[in-house]
Amino acid sequence: MKLPGTKAVVTLVKFVVSIGILVLIMRGQDLGSLKVDLLAAKLDMLALAVSLLFAQTFVLCHRWILILRAMDVSLGWFAGWRILIISTFFNQVLPAGGDAVRIWMLRRHGKQWSQTISSIVADRFLALLALVVVILAGMPFLLPRISDSSLLFAIMTVLAFACSGVITLVTLNWWPPRLIAVLPARIIQFVTLIRAPLLASEVRGMLIASAIVIHLMTVAACYVLAIGLEAPLSALDAFVLVPLVILSSAVPISIGGWGVREGAMVAALSLAGIAPDKALAISVLLGLGGLIVGLLGGLVWLLAPERANFSTDKLRATAERPDAAPI
Repeated sequence: MKLPGTKAVVTLVKFVVSIGILVLIMRGQDLGSLKVDLLAAKLDMLALAVSLLFAQTFVLCHRWILILRAMDVSLGWFAGWRILIISTFFNQVLPAGGDAVRIWMLRRHGKQWSQTISSIVADRFLALLALVVVILAGMPFLLPRISDSSLLFAIMTVLAFACSGVITLVTLNWWPPRLIAVLPARIIQFVTLIRAPLLASEVRGMLIASAIVIHLMTVAACYVLAIGLEAPLSALDAFVLVPLVILSSAVPISIGGWGVREGAMVAALSLAGIAPDKALAISVLLGLGGLIVGLLGGLVWLLAPERANFSTDKLRATAERPDAAPI
């Protein structure tokens, strides 16, 4: 049972983390140089980066629709995209509000609680698995760049856990029944949930490909922004280093990844010789691009039929519903 005010405290902590990290980063930067970089960015490259982030919503929708189909949930493609882009808007204005909005809007389409929440949990986890695949593909180029043993240990530890999870997903059917019985029931339920879309042979290849393409589109957006800022970031550098930034900003300790993303971007791009102010400018512009896409989602929300029955109380009830646990 959650204590009253717990979500408010968590939100406040996330705000403090975001602001605190940003302040620490800014203190070590030449703000004048950062301002010059932001104002000097090429508008055509900025527009291309935002276009990539917007196009990403269509691929995100496609991945989610594939997961829903694997779970025998029918949802029209346009309705799915509308729900997804609206969720990006609420991710910007309400901490952790995007997933709750997706659940609430799916419920408005008559879907069951277990189906709605299961699809979102699977979507999140498969995105993480795809990110690990991208990072592993770049490891041969990354390892020679890392001289800090603690950083290397942290990266390898995260990848080891992720690979262990993949192995568990693939081999669970071969485990002895006695060994499976030892595991907590909730873990077995979670693994079974994630396996459902992966075992659907008719969508598996497209599902994995779309999940990887989504991350590569973020990589491409960062590369385009670097070109717009005249930062010496090669396509290979972006492919190797930006996924580490995506992984870091996915940790739910800040608001929309702000602060964590900037710190990770400065640290990661330093391995390619990118100046901190340039790296920070790339990260800030990437965040602003996400905000623009979120605002487009807000425009879609103004036209959405579900808006007439919406209230923050209903959204809060959706997020805190006791039987809404994903596993």
